[in-house]
Amino acid sequence: MNSINRRSTLLAGLAVAGTGALAACGGSGATPALVSPDSKVVATTERKRKGTGKVREVTLTAAPALLDIGGKVTAKSWAYGGRTPGQEIRLSAGDTLAAELSNQLPDRTTTSVHWHGIALRADMDGVPPATQNAVRAGRNFTYRFLADTPGTYFFHPHVGVQLDRGLHAPLIVEDPREPLSYDDEWVVVLDDWVDGVTGTPDQVLAELSHSMGDMGMGGSGHDGSDHGGASHGGSSGHDMGDMGGMDMAGMDMSGSDAGKGGGKASSSGSMKFMLMGARSSLLGGDAGDVKYPYHLINGRVPADPDVYTGKPGKRVRLRVINAGGDTAYRVALGGHKLTITHTDGFPVAHQQVDALLVGMGERYDILVTLADGVFPLVALAEGKDASGLALVRTGSGAAPKATVRPKELDGMIMNAAALKAADDVRLDTRKTDRVHRIELTGGMAEYDWGINGRRYDMKHPTADPVLVEQGQRVRLDFVNKTDMWHPMHLHGHTYQLGTGGPRKDTTIVLPGRTVSVYFDADNPGQWMLHCHNAYHGEAGMMALLAYTA
Repeated sequence: MNSINRRSTLLAGLAVAGTGALAACGGSGATPALVSPDSKVVATTERKRKGTGKVREVTLTAAPALLDIGGKVTAKSWAYGGRTPGQEIRLSAGDTLAAELSNQLPDRTTTSVHWHGIALRADMDGVPPATQNAVRAGRNFTYRFLADTPGTYFFHPHVGVQLDRGLHAPLIVEDPREPLSYDDEWVVVLDDWVDGVTGTPDQVLAELSHSMGDMGMGGSGHDGSDHGGASHGGSSGHDMGDMGGMDMAGMDMSGSDAGKGGGKASSSGSMKFMLMGARSSLLGGDAGDVKYPYHLINGRVPADPDVYTGKPGKRVRLRVINAGGDTAYRVALGGHKLTITHTDGFPVAHQQVDALLVGMGERYDILVTLADGVFPLVALAEGKDASGLALVRTGSGAAPKATVRPKELDGMIMNAAALKAADDVRLDTRKTDRVHRIELTGGMAEYDWGINGRRYDMKHPTADPVLVEQGQRVRLDFVNKTDMWHPMHLHGHTYQLGTGGPRKDTTIVLPGRTVSVYFDADNPGQWMLHCHNAYHGEAGMMALLAYTA
């Protein structure tokens, strides 16, 4: 069955989705009344936002497209306006965005638009049916909200695994009182690509959901012990040491023509989409599940890269967005140091590095002073022995090879955990009113990714919510009980890592680790909390964070 249509059916109850995490917090009994996305308190909160009165109107047409991704490679996919990434939307903090989505997708496919990282009004968050009904094929829906926080964001669907098609684009909210000094900007969108080349994301999900069981992996509990992580030796990202002496000799791991007909592993164990042996010490072991034929920067393959043209000595702001489905990227610009200024839209104490690690859904703003020549901007697919490439050209010189690996990739590598929030965005010190333990559970054997031992139940979407009250200081303890890393994303809010770390909405949680984040419950409604690995989230690693009425 088409995963997208399946999800739109299962989601039909999500507006109720507030009950799921109660059991995780030791609660019992009936769920209290929840703040609905269309309630008066949501509208009241929106009126309190400071606006400019300006309205930015755009039309987003989601439709099939034959995409030229460079190097004579075309991909039959879906996209906004016939291109990927879609056309950037740019506005000033305090402006109102009025974006009309026109759903021209085939086969009666529903869709939506989620405005990733924006703390907007709950009824415009784009999560069917928690915040809206899915937009049916042939229909339009207008998203209208005030964007009051400057930063680097992006938008994508929140239906099935549509994120892993071409449906995404940058959203830049400019600061009218910009404190940074620079000469130019370059928006850099990273993406792992499978759609229309070797298969579709729905086929990928089908194979991931069935392959390990078909290979005789057997079940595991929710401790993820089946899923090869940092504590296991060996070369396989899926821990071949736990495969019970299984004979691998007859299995086709090349994926050359396996898995047709929905992507399910064949009876011989052949796999078309599953990646074996992806490991990274930076990610604590297993780096990812999916075998992508290409890794793109700004929609281009490494053999035919996007080129930024500038002048030596100029200072450029890079806005880096990881729009991928299953890949963290290690990013470096050959011959240059990078100064990190923001992550997920919020300023940090400036940090100079050689490279940075960017998980799915994360964004980083970087300042770089350009040297003279031609330089590779490389996005190394962490643990996957592949990369994306773009070029910076400020003078004469030959372009590097598509497989170039600048030495900076092995220099000082930074991720968000080592950054500090800028003074003006650090949360004030106050008592924590509520603590929720968010256990990340499941594994590859049953592909039963979940939160607190449960897959999110689309048939009962408000069962077991993570409950908060307006005005509370909330701590979420992400406890990773699996053997794989997860980029955890909270809608409608930004949280702070620890007591002085950066303000973010998406953060990497390594296997076996606990990451505590704090946020103020100041945006009432119902909000998704989920892993931004597109396949983990769709398999069930999500929950509903809901305000009590």
